[in-house]
Amino acid sequence: MLYSEKVMDHFRNPRNVGKMDDADGIGEVGNAVCGDIMKMYIKVKDGIITDVKFNTFGCGSAIATSSMATEMIKGKSIEDALTLSNKAVVEALDGLPAHKIHCSVLAEEAVKAAVKDYYDKHGIAYDPEKFCQGDCACCHAHDHEAEHEDK
Repeated sequence: MLYSEKVMDHFRNPRNVGKMDDADGIGEVGNAVCGDIMKMYIKVKDGIITDVKFNTFGCGSAIATSSMATEMIKGKSIEDALTLSNKAVVEALDGLPAHKIHCSVLAEEAVKAAVKDYYDKHGIAYDPEKFCQGDCACCHAHDHEAEHEDK
């Protein structure tokens, strides 16, 4: 079998699907190569993610990794959410086919983009290194572009 039972469960019955109009942070990431687009919304109270929703346009693995990522950060502190790795998402889903690992990377990036948006909206200082480890969606945010143009 190509997909684990957990992947199939999160694909068939995704958790936390939807839009959040009053989100404290919104992260949107996409991969033009595969066509997957993830949008993640977080609600934060006293540094804790009290609610999280996602909308994903993409394959079953993209939906499953989005769903699992939301489950893994709900109720956690913002700092804990930032430590979520694509590897942890894959492990929680009992694995993904090698050619679908990029979906878990998008899920990690969507979480980080939502947290970054939360920090930006609330004037909270942060270490950009926590968000960028190469060519990720957060590197394309408006304040990073300004830094790169100055060089």
